[in-house]
Amino acid sequence: MTDSAPRRARVRAPELIGKGGWLNTGDQQYTLADLRGRIVVLDFWTFCCINCLHVLDELRELEEKHRDTLVVIGVHSPKFVHEAEHRAVVDAVERYGVAHPVLDDPELATWKQYAVRAWPTLVVIDPEGYVVAQHAGEGHAHAIERLVAELEAEHEAKGTLRRGDGPYVPPEPEPTTLRFPGKALLLPSGNFLVSDTTRHRLVELAEDAETVVRRLGSGRRGFADGGPEQASFNEPQGLALLDDGSVVVADTVNHALRRLDPATGEVTTLAGTGRQWWQGSATSGPAREVDLSSPWDVAVFGGKVWIAMAGVHQLWTYDPAARTVAVAAGTTNEGLVDGPGAEAWFAQPSGLAATADRLWLADSETSALRWVDTDGRVHTAVGTGLFDFGHRDGAADQALFQHPLGVTALPDGSVAVADTYNHALRRYDPATGEVTTLATDLREPSDAVLAGADIVVVESARHRLTRLRLPEEAVRVESVAHRTRRAATEVAPGRLRLDVIFQAPAGQKLDTRYGPSTRLLVSSTPPELLLKGEGADTDLSRELELDPAVTEGVLHVSAMAASCDDDPANAYPACHVHQQDWGVPVRLTEGGTDRLPLVLAGMDEQ
Repeated sequence: MTDSAPRRARVRAPELIGKGGWLNTGDQQYTLADLRGRIVVLDFWTFCCINCLHVLDELRELEEKHRDTLVVIGVHSPKFVHEAEHRAVVDAVERYGVAHPVLDDPELATWKQYAVRAWPTLVVIDPEGYVVAQHAGEGHAHAIERLVAELEAEHEAKGTLRRGDGPYVPPEPEPTTLRFPGKALLLPSGNFLVSDTTRHRLVELAEDAETVVRRLGSGRRGFADGGPEQASFNEPQGLALLDDGSVVVADTVNHALRRLDPATGEVTTLAGTGRQWWQGSATSGPAREVDLSSPWDVAVFGGKVWIAMAGVHQLWTYDPAARTVAVAAGTTNEGLVDGPGAEAWFAQPSGLAATADRLWLADSETSALRWVDTDGRVHTAVGTGLFDFGHRDGAADQALFQHPLGVTALPDGSVAVADTYNHALRRYDPATGEVTTLATDLREPSDAVLAGADIVVVESARHRLTRLRLPEEAVRVESVAHRTRRAATEVAPGRLRLDVIFQAPAGQKLDTRYGPSTRLLVSSTPPELLLKGEGADTDLSRELELDPAVTEGVLHVSAMAASCDDDPANAYPACHVHQQDWGVPVRLTEGGTDRLPLVLAGMDEQ
């Protein structure tokens, strides 16, 4: 459903409700009435979601440019059980540098009031308190920027715009040595190199894992090569040691790989342009000329540096000899599908560990432990999909993790998993097919490294490295299984009309110069749910047929639309890609809806 010149619909905005209260406001509680006269953008996010983190970065420039008229409010809407913990939301707001008020909505009350279906979703409210636009997914900052400018002019003229300082109050900084460290690496010297993620730098610690030897990077968010004080990073994460003694750094928010020379502290760029990869971008080529997307971890496997490309649900490789990058596995679709690399699906791969014959990976959004063999085939050891998670030991086909971010190869052929949202270190043994718990009461562990007979864990939310003796006996933990907190959509069995709503932003039109500018991909879990309607096509509306014998499941919908500036005089119009993946839990019920609208951009007026 497309409309290149929509009229602006207005719907009265529901109140903002969140049991967790407000953050970044100096303890002040707000209602929509308090914000009247300001343009408000609600950012529905959850801190596990890489696309939500991309949107936080997209909004920074917009917030700064319109700081006296625009108020961005994050509405934190949890997917995982851990994300409903208030302390975890407080941590995430600081961890990701969120510089606007956040409403903690652990029960999804405001999410439901605004009929949100996907993370992230952006809702624009005008100065009179009406919803005037909704956008799902990434890539909408330019459209919102234009709408904000229009609203400023319109409400300035009407006398309904109120300028001034916003409600944001920054929290007091904490004097810790590290701040939300992401990953660690044991250097040949016996020291530890740690990505001090929230402070945008690397820190070398002595063998005691506590004493600071040196800090590398300016500590300011940026993208600059140079010596240890001049170089800058942007939320760096993964670290890997190359044969020449240098260190590869996954510079996540810069969408780049960096190289650190430990001898001199000099930082250079190996791969990436600083721009985020979008559909249609190159997927291989000279490393400095190809866009990347939120590289989260790196590991050397088969002579190449493998990259957990969390932002596009893929694995890429960097060839140090040829200085090239290429996609190695994954389709960019989000989910859990095994098989040849070119056909596999991942969901935010975030941790890597290599042995001689396997590349292990923590696939965080499916709460899965997976591996790649030397032929490039992808296998799953533990995990079933996007919406099943918990803390359960035992046989691998029954065991559960909750959003793991790190994996570490152990000397006996087993692997340790930093089971981040369970605050635990787990172990999977391929020989027995069993999952056990090695340690609990670790605050958001995100990585671990071996140091002799010890394992040193990155306790991200305790801002430290914690040394543990590798226990011979695993800790016994009571089993807990969870499903996502999102309510299933009740749909009628049989025919279901799927409508993805996309309205090109004002001043733009669909880009049809090279054929259709839209794409819709539909699949389901279990696959038997869909009798008709699976696959890819260019129409954003589709007739699905659901098998009445399958009572519940998940519809996976991926939509893309490209729009360009609508100016015949401009031979090189600026073009933008709008993209979102939805995982919609559905329950087949007599009397359920026969239409499923998903808003990519615009308003659903049916």
